Amino acid sequence: MIEIERKFLVLSDNYKKEAATKKRIVQGYLNSNPDRTVRVRIKGDQGFLTIKGKSNDAGTIRMEWEKEIPVPDAEQLLTLCEKGAIDKIRYEINSGIHTFEIDEFFGDNEGLTVAEIELSDENEAFEKPSWLGKEVTGDQRYYNSQLSNNPFKAWEQ
Repeated sequence: MIEIERKFLVLSDNYKKEAATKKRIVQGYLNSNPDRTVRVRIKGDQGFLTIKGKSNDAGTIRMEWEKEIPVPDAEQLLTLCEKGAIDKIRYEINSGIHTFEIDEFFGDNEGLTVAEIELSDENEAFEKPSWLGKEVTGDQRYYNSQLSNNPFKAWEQ
């Protein structure tokens, strides 16, 4: 499956009032190489194993394969992951025909909030909510796999 998404910083927490869902996510990486990441995730009461390929030059398109796995299996796999687990709350906000996923990070990435939108085409138009800030699509620092290795709190502000 091909994933087409764009990422943005978030200007305020006004999105919380619009959220249709809210779930805690804990995830780790068996491989955080940008050419092929292998992620283990527990999202609410579900476990997932996800493999993502390298992004195109713009950072908008990449191959993604995901399989639901039992939570006990995900918990075991998390013990094998590289250092630097990701802990976040994901909010889903409906905006027109699209859904924004807003991740509020905790732990070593506390203070960072990122919005993602999946599109059917790289240049597809979409409504931009007032809380949507600067686009960071293609900036690898904002990839979760990179945040596990180089957390937000360690960045020079």
